[in-house]
Amino acid sequence: MTIAAAQPAPRPPRRVDVDDVAFRVLSAGPSAASAALPPTVLVHGIGASHRYLSRLHATLAVDGAVHSIDLPGYAGLPKPGRDLPVEAMAHGLTAVIAGLDLGPVVLVGHSMGAQWVVEAAAQRPDLVTDVVIMGPVADAAHRTLPAQLSALALDTLGESPTVNGIVFTDYLRCGVPWYLAQVRHMLSYPIEERVAALDVPLLVLRGARDPIAGREWCRALRDAAASATLVEIPRGFHVVQHTAPRAVASAIRALTGRAQVTA
Repeated sequence: MTIAAAQPAPRPPRRVDVDDVAFRVLSAGPSAASAALPPTVLVHGIGASHRYLSRLHATLAVDGAVHSIDLPGYAGLPKPGRDLPVEAMAHGLTAVIAGLDLGPVVLVGHSMGAQWVVEAAAQRPDLVTDVVIMGPVADAAHRTLPAQLSALALDTLGESPTVNGIVFTDYLRCGVPWYLAQVRHMLSYPIEERVAALDVPLLVLRGARDPIAGREWCRALRDAAASATLVEIPRGFHVVQHTAPRAVASAIRALTGRAQVTA
């Protein structure tokens, strides 16, 4: 009988200030120095937090160091006193990652988090081995606020009550003013142009039933990048990393040159 090695307990969350804005880092798994695999950094999307990444975080932490980052204005963190377009948020994100002294990381973003991680990798390719974008926005087929809200409403019909509870509780904590300030940047950020500037491999990942990040859109992002792969998780919706964490972790491990997670 094989006995799994005990994993280190999760470290306490810690706040990291970059200039005048606050980030939060939650870490688990072996230390970067002792791990055989490069560390993974997870970034949530607009209105959300680390909470809907927690199952993927725990799954990846079985055999590697994982760090989930809450961004300024989200997850109960103070709202910045200034506007933060995608480029500025990504600049802060790279400062946090560099300060963790992890070495190059696999950088994973969900929804609008896909924009932040793509921009971060374009700004600081030395910090990144691979970029993974899950359910990337904003799909060119519905790049307006009403169209995005319609797709979000459709997605809620397919998500589990647990997912919807996590997401909408986080939306309430985020608040309408900060959400609307950020969604303006989400709708205007040219992610399809920025993936073409990446010097590292890209994995585009979506749930096969995701109405927010459609198949043709994800194919277009894959085709725009110099080195990219598209993976669909069967039966998954937008928050596929919560409903199918092992499948998502397996795709990340396999396509970033790491050992596959056993289902």
